[in-house]
Amino acid sequence: MRIDVLTLFPEMFTGVLGSSILKKAAEKQAVSYHIEDFRRFSDNKHKAVDDYPYGGGAGMVLKPQPIFDAVDHLTQNTTTSPRVILLCPQGSRFDQKKAEELSQEEHLVFICGHYEGYDERIREYLVTDEISIGDYVLTGGELGAMVMIDAVVRLLPGVLGNDASPIYDSFSQGLLEHPHYTRPADFRGMKVPDILLSGNHAKIEEWRKQESIKRTKERRPDLWSRYQSDPLEED
Repeated sequence: MRIDVLTLFPEMFTGVLGSSILKKAAEKQAVSYHIEDFRRFSDNKHKAVDDYPYGGGAGMVLKPQPIFDAVDHLTQNTTTSPRVILLCPQGSRFDQKKAEELSQEEHLVFICGHYEGYDERIREYLVTDEISIGDYVLTGGELGAMVMIDAVVRLLPGVLGNDASPIYDSFSQGLLEHPHYTRPADFRGMKVPDILLSGNHAKIEEWRKQESIKRTKERRPDLWSRYQSDPLEED
């Protein structure tokens, strides 16, 4: 996978993409990252990328020219059409299903805006997806892009070391993940459930499934209401 990020603050990505799983994914050549300062594509002599909105109003609006030219530059030699993602509070809510969908793509382009907003022509004629990570407003799209990149890259084959790991993540199967325990079996009188020490893998899997159901019901009734469970799994 190739991931391009258009941002006015490329230095924000250095630590995130150069650490932990995201760094290892690049080292394994599962993904390549390219961070572009789209200010360099501005045709303005002062390299301005924003202007006052037509009709008046507060704040500044990102101009279409630098964004369009930057995307043209990134895609001029590509053989496939990338998903061009606009980080925007007005976009659809990002979730695990969207991360799984995007992980199947070969090329992703993230556009991180600042200021009051984007010229509407960017939305209408350039991007394929408008996505938000939550119902709140940040100073820019960079943090949202980092969240999405992390969620997507960890799903790429071979990145986590154990390809079965993402299957049991919270949300992947519609439920929150079951509890986990490790050594020691007895810590300050707090004991690991006996079933996990039994060696009976069938019963352990059933315990984990029931714990996932219980946890989802208690903590996220909205998820539980959407979960299509078998009749035997319902209380």
